[in-house]
Amino acid sequence: MPAVSGSSSRALNAILPLVASGQPYEAHQKARTFASRYSKSGQYDTAIDVLFQSARELLKVGQQGSGTDLTLFLLEVYESKGEAVDDESRGRLTQLIALTGSSGSWRKTIIDRSISWSARHGDCPAGDQDLHHYIGELLYKDGAFDAAEPHFLASGKRDSARSLANMMIEWSAAGGALGNFALRGTLPYLQNGNIVGARTFISQFIAQVISSRPKLISPLQSSPLPVTPTGEITHTTEPVLNFCQLAVLTCQRANGDKNKVMRESWVRLCGTYQSKGGVLATREVRTTLQEIATLYFAIPPPRTQPDNPLGAMISSMLGGGMPGGGAPPRRMLSPAVSGLSAPGLD
Repeated sequence: MPAVSGSSSRALNAILPLVASGQPYEAHQKARTFASRYSKSGQYDTAIDVLFQSARELLKVGQQGSGTDLTLFLLEVYESKGEAVDDESRGRLTQLIALTGSSGSWRKTIIDRSISWSARHGDCPAGDQDLHHYIGELLYKDGAFDAAEPHFLASGKRDSARSLANMMIEWSAAGGALGNFALRGTLPYLQNGNIVGARTFISQFIAQVISSRPKLISPLQSSPLPVTPTGEITHTTEPVLNFCQLAVLTCQRANGDKNKVMRESWVRLCGTYQSKGGVLATREVRTTLQEIATLYFAIPPPRTQPDNPLGAMISSMLGGGMPGGGAPPRRMLSPAVSGLSAPGLD
């Protein structure tokens, strides 16, 4: 049985033996009663300790329903207290998320509420980066690739970008064009102004691809654009992989409308590859690339913008608003991203 703090010992000494003796319902009810009493009297830390330890022990014995209920109550107390996101407050949640297991919808419920709390009480409006990364890794290990993807993207950390690249390689093995998986990592990071994430992702993705499929290396090492020495990218026989690498490097050197060489290079890059057809020529990707053009190169969007499901998905996933409320203000990076670091990244 876990050690208990002095302030919460009375409650936990009455609750935890019930769990150990096979009386989870009684333990759950006592935990709610004690925690409610402590919370109403402003003893938030005591309520938090009671709820965390009770939820943890219930989850350990397979009581996901009761454990989830107490975890959600814990998040309510976090909100009442105004609990800030730090290693301790985050650590309680990651423990409980891990113990909840993947069966049913219990874990997703806790994850969604945890991210919402961290968005309100942390530094990142899309939710705490470390919490997103932990959740992404957990879901990735469980094989829930589609559920892990938005968490790696929202985290934006280098480690998240590397893990996302590794996951996309595994995912592509089940079928689908490699280029499509490369775009799913590269474009959202660029849209969010995260050059470090985009570069880390595509570098790791290409390295993994070439390691397993060395025949993808192209014997032609000429670049269609004067944006980089050829040694900075790995030319492949897959045009979309080449485009992703060149897009990241071009955006990295952007400076709004001040760097006209890079501005023209971006237009040539998109025109060259979109003229070949394929996924880069689809309406959704064209519109996403236009948003990136506005963000990095101050290239104004067309007067009439078609609906952009991919852009709406990415915007919603990264904390933006959904379409439908009038024309959104034009996003531009300020100051322009021209180096290899960005605020909020490790």
